[in-house]
Amino acid sequence: MSTNKIIIKNALLTTILIGVFFLLCKLFGLEENPYLRFLNLAFVLFGIYLAIKESVFRNKETKYTTNLGIGIITSVLAVFLSIIGVVVYIKFINPNFMSVMNNSFLIGGNLSLPEIIITLVIEGMASSFIGSFIIMQFYKNHDKKN
Repeated sequence: MSTNKIIIKNALLTTILIGVFFLLCKLFGLEENPYLRFLNLAFVLFGIYLAIKESVFRNKETKYTTNLGIGIITSVLAVFLSIIGVVVYIKFINPNFMSVMNNSFLIGGNLSLPEIIITLVIEGMASSFIGSFIIMQFYKNHDKKN
C-alpha cells in the first residue's frame, strides 16, 4: 500500500474515533468534562501506531526517519481534520460550545475562535510529534531483529 494511502486511511480513522468519542460524550452529557479531552491523545497514539505498524509490516519499511515521518504526518492530518470538525460544530451546530472550550482548564480565559484554533493546533502538533517519537520506540530496532 502506498505511503499516502496509509497516512490518509489512519488519519481518517483517528478523526472518526475522536468524533465518535465526542458525540458519545455529548450524548451522555459529558462534553463539559475537560479531563475527557486527554482521551483524544489515546486515539491519536492509536492512529500513529496503526500507520507505523502498517508501514513496517506491509511495506517492509525499516527506516526510522521514514516511519517517524509517517507517524507525524498521519497525526498532524488527523489533528487538522479534527480541528475542522470542531470549527464546524461551533459555527453551525452549537455556538455555545465556545463557552465550554473557554471554561476548560486546558484553554482557560475568554478566547476567540481563532485563538482556540491556534491553541488546538499547538496542542495537536505537540501530541503528534511526541506521540510519533513514543510509538517509534517500539519499531526503531525492527530491522535489526530480522
